[in-house]
Amino acid sequence: MEEQQLEKKYSKWIVFLSILIPVAVAALFVVKIPNAKPLYFLPPIYATINGITAILLIAAVFSIKNGNVNLHQNLMKTAIGCSIIFLLMYITYHMTTPSTKFGGSGDIRPVYFFILITHIILSIVTIPLVLITFVRALAKRFDKHKKIARIAFPIWLYVAVTGVIVYLMISPYYPH
Repeated sequence: MEEQQLEKKYSKWIVFLSILIPVAVAALFVVKIPNAKPLYFLPPIYATINGITAILLIAAVFSIKNGNVNLHQNLMKTAIGCSIIFLLMYITYHMTTPSTKFGGSGDIRPVYFFILITHIILSIVTIPLVLITFVRALAKRFDKHKKIARIAFPIWLYVAVTGVIVYLMISPYYPH
């Protein structure tokens, strides 16, 4: 029963963060810090963090499949930490720097926008999935944790990898 109480305790936080984070990111299109110096150095750093997150996720799956629970837990906590650092850098960048428009043309343009749009939509979906998965592990409800992790993992991995791809595709158009 304790485990269910722990899940219930965190459920309001999961809902709150699952709404707050996408709303905060959406607000970045409108809210800018006046006269802020553009932080053009941040995108390659947070794209790298996305790449590291993808590697951590893959390593975490291999570790749990090999029975190394402690390594799995540490890798997952590190992946969540990387995602938090990414989010803070992303918000900081977009509050201080004008948006960069994708300058590609031809066949690559719809490919870029397909990747970008699926990345954005799935990044919103990832938030509650990751939080629920994490809370179920904390609550030691591993049967339920495993069920949702099978859904959360490929989506989170897709978001991490496509974050790098979006950066690589738009980076030639960043002002220098």
